[in-house]
Amino acid sequence: MTESTANRQIARAAGTVMVALVLGQIAGLIRGILVAGAFGASPDLDAFYAANRVSETLFLLVAGGALGSAFIPTFTGLLAKGDRSSAWRLASALASIVTLVLGILALILAVLAPQVVRYALAPGLSSDPNLFALTVNLLRIQLISAILFGLGGLVIGILNAHRVFLIPALMPAAYQFGIILGTLLLAPTIGIYGLAWGVVVGAGFYLVLQLPPLWRQNGTYSPTLGLQNPIVREVILLMGPRLLGVAVVQLNFWVNTWLASRMSPGSVSGLYYGFSLMLMAQAAIAQSVAIAAMPTFSSQHALGKRDEMRASLAASLRGVILLATPASLGLMLLRDPLISLLYERGEFDARSVQIVSWALLWYAAGLLGHAIMEVLTRAFYAQHDTRTPVIIGTIAMGLNVVFSIAFSIWFESLGWLPLGGLAFANSLATAIEAAALFLQMRKRLNGIEGFHILRGFLFSALAAGAMALCIIPLQQTMKNQNGWVAVPTLILCGGGIYLATLRILRVPEILFVYSALLRKWRR
Repeated sequence: MTESTANRQIARAAGTVMVALVLGQIAGLIRGILVAGAFGASPDLDAFYAANRVSETLFLLVAGGALGSAFIPTFTGLLAKGDRSSAWRLASALASIVTLVLGILALILAVLAPQVVRYALAPGLSSDPNLFALTVNLLRIQLISAILFGLGGLVIGILNAHRVFLIPALMPAAYQFGIILGTLLLAPTIGIYGLAWGVVVGAGFYLVLQLPPLWRQNGTYSPTLGLQNPIVREVILLMGPRLLGVAVVQLNFWVNTWLASRMSPGSVSGLYYGFSLMLMAQAAIAQSVAIAAMPTFSSQHALGKRDEMRASLAASLRGVILLATPASLGLMLLRDPLISLLYERGEFDARSVQIVSWALLWYAAGLLGHAIMEVLTRAFYAQHDTRTPVIIGTIAMGLNVVFSIAFSIWFESLGWLPLGGLAFANSLATAIEAAALFLQMRKRLNGIEGFHILRGFLFSALAAGAMALCIIPLQQTMKNQNGWVAVPTLILCGGGIYLATLRILRVPEILFVYSALLRKWRR
């Protein structure tokens, strides 16, 4: 496979994944709108999101990023070498291990739920006995989802290794649909518990809907832990460093929840909504590229094609920079009308808008760092190196915890909402982590076409500046317009100016897309 073919393959797969992820983000927006209308930024919703942190952490520790970073490169490498039997024995063993480990951990956490909430998760919620009991109950219900998510995450890895991207990428939308059903059908009668059961239903969709494409891969399942299999042991060893890295990242989220639970009511929910809006853009931009690129990176590494991997990585980084830069600036400039348009109804009032807007301002500033890091970590995992990202990530997230405490105090001393300091800490620490990963990968590959990437960033920054010069005055003239008119108009105008500027600058990626669209139009 040539460099050009590999890059085009990544681009096509990334486009497929991006469309699916955008559908997932739309479903997430609908979910957010419905939940905001039903509960606002309320203490009950704070309890739900605090409880959700436990099941999410459990899934990510055992079967999310840790398993994917270790399993996909090994499984893909075996397939690339034609050893399907070993590949499926590996998948079977990990399916058994994931089910067993997640089941045991979920049972332990269900028993210790009161202690987890009171001392580790959200002590600020424990001062109210009713709110404390609610958080404990919500936590126990949502633990069921961790097991379903764990198996679903493994299936995603198997399908991605076979370059099946569409169905796995649609699973976040299926998960959101479960919560939507919980909000519409269950919440009116059982309140916030409807959201918790919606999480379980969504996790069930996340797993079950992937089974038909999995069966089409003609694999075989062997009910064994496979602990004597050297390949299984290798994957478990590779998971070790990544497990530590995920634990450190989740520790930061726990610290933020812990701190936010002691701030004004609605702060936990405000952080969640702000981070979710940033994450929607990050998922559509960076995760689509990273998911599509990882099997290609893994095959290139397995076959010793370093030059091709260098070119593919550079192209992937330029792509996410060109997309993330305007998205970051756009979210910062349009945060107030966007949040008001999406959420301000029912229990979600003007105060809730200001809380979420303040969090989004500082989270959006870190979107570019999140996007770059997403691609770079996949490149390390493809090389069977989970240690380097973990070491760098551990240091960065340690700084994040320190920054969170310091910046929240600093923001409060300035008379600002302190939750903004938590969001700013995340953005700064992520930028440091992305820079360190880039320097390390450049050293490993003897360069990553750094000048080519820098030119892409400068062109993107220049075009984003032109976009801002269009949006800012236009936003002032449309401030009294209906949000359903103003927000789409501002987005379309800003995006049009950005793309037109890149076209004038003759940025290769834009010329490629323009030529492809023109060819299709002529047909």
